[in-house]
Amino acid sequence: MRPFGQLLTTCNPCPRRSTLRGMTAPTDEPGLPDQFSARYAELIDGIYDCVDRIVLNARFPLGRDGGGMRFWWRQLFGSDETLDTHHLMRMAGRFSRRLRAYAEAHGIPVQDCTANDEKWKIAQEHMSSHPAKTGVFMVLVSRAPAPVWEVKKARQGGHIATVARKDPFPYVKHYSFHIWDPDWGHVVIKMSGHPPFGAQIILNGHEYVACQLKKKGIEFRKEGNCFVQVADPTALATAAETLRTASATGLLRQVCERWIYTACLCFGLSLDEQQRSGFRYEYTTYQGEYSRNYQFHCGRRMERVVQALIERTRGPLRLDQVKTVFGCKKRPSRKTLDQDRYESVVETPEYGVTVFKIHYGKLTLKLYTKGEHVLRIEATVHNTKQLGSVKRLDRFPRVVAKLKDILTRFTQLLRCVDASFISSDLLEQLPQPAQVGQTKVGGMDVNRPRLRRTMEATLALAVSPKGFTTSEVTRKVRQLAGPNAENYGPRQAAYDLKKLRAKGLAERIGNSHRYTLTWVGIRAMTALLVLRDKVLQPLLANACHRKCGVRRADATPLDQCYDRLQAGMQGLFQEIGIAV
Repeated sequence: MRPFGQLLTTCNPCPRRSTLRGMTAPTDEPGLPDQFSARYAELIDGIYDCVDRIVLNARFPLGRDGGGMRFWWRQLFGSDETLDTHHLMRMAGRFSRRLRAYAEAHGIPVQDCTANDEKWKIAQEHMSSHPAKTGVFMVLVSRAPAPVWEVKKARQGGHIATVARKDPFPYVKHYSFHIWDPDWGHVVIKMSGHPPFGAQIILNGHEYVACQLKKKGIEFRKEGNCFVQVADPTALATAAETLRTASATGLLRQVCERWIYTACLCFGLSLDEQQRSGFRYEYTTYQGEYSRNYQFHCGRRMERVVQALIERTRGPLRLDQVKTVFGCKKRPSRKTLDQDRYESVVETPEYGVTVFKIHYGKLTLKLYTKGEHVLRIEATVHNTKQLGSVKRLDRFPRVVAKLKDILTRFTQLLRCVDASFISSDLLEQLPQPAQVGQTKVGGMDVNRPRLRRTMEATLALAVSPKGFTTSEVTRKVRQLAGPNAENYGPRQAAYDLKKLRAKGLAERIGNSHRYTLTWVGIRAMTALLVLRDKVLQPLLANACHRKCGVRRADATPLDQCYDRLQAGMQGLFQEIGIAV
């Protein structure tokens, strides 16, 4: 595998600097991780993949039902005679008092937050003004829903009748312990003050990689949550690869066990009480992010690529959420690596940043720029239930592998839509009848509105990692056509999908009732729709009435292309004898 930087030949007129070259992964083209990077190879210095945000749930197994709570209480106090709602509430109060007393004695700030406060910003501001020390450096208190147990006793005899959770979950105090870990950097453990003390552990893969590079004495520059320069790209690749292997499970379990009992749970249960009652957490993966980062050697060219990519894909993919954060200055063309710089740089960019997102259930695909030269494509799962049976911590590598597959498919989809193409042979074969299995189907007439809407709907659903069904196609067509598609149902959608399958534009996923578009189909259908809507219709509509007068000074490059094509079309029509 050759270094990615060796592919650069013509684009960068500036002197070379230490970049992320060498960050590559296997693909169908040597040295390139995906087709998207192959298209913009001359503009890219390097690529690296990294696990991003990781959220783990920590739950006490016996705290899931009333019987388990009674058994745990007996282990803790010897009997369940004192198990009642009052004693459970007293344990929550004891948690708060112990925590605040310990924090005051050791100079740890404890801050109460409202729903509108951005807790991560508060922690970042504190870290920027205080030196990092291993251990808890801040505790933020907020309210959130959590399971709270309620004990009801019988009227006669006073024995326990039921132990059940309140429904709905009430809002109770949660304590976010912000911890500096030598291996993972900034770690957050958010714990409920009520038994059984459910918790969430929030980690970041980029923080882990930065700590490993710092231990080895490797210089790097990190803006926010992204590496922009590094002295040894191989070391970066090795550290990032660790979180994609089976050893990641052990690393995650170690950092959880290192802090959750001795730094957080100890305020609700002392270490002796934890051991006596057998209180141990089970960890599951709740959320995960996986990102692919492309470093361009020219920030302004990267911005033009991103804007063009969004404009070309916004129509076919039906991108509803495109957000631009406007700034006040242009991107710098380059920046050098400071000497002896090991820490991350937290800054708010002053230039414009454009972000677009695609949501599918609990999955989100996002494309945006980071820093001055880095384009990031990110796959996020907000609840790992969406990915199937992968919640257990020992299956964390499966979560990463599935997110990587989703991201790779998304980049290939962007490549196909960004550079659409249809061959002359396929264009000639579309109107011809075809056959799917034993079923004969008619040809495809792109001039029919129903077929065009079906093509638009399937393109919009092509980003779905699990494919799409006829019902989803039906809903999308009705959404696109409005009242004109009242008679369009799953039956019509199934027939239209058969036409696409007969031409090799779509295919069924295994033996299921779900479908997906082929790469040839994505490029061909995008090309057909773009040619009809963006080329033929505008040119034919204006061919007979050429615009006169002074041209606008703020005309876009696309408007200028239309003007030149219009002039050429008029001359062509005159030569071939078409009235204009």
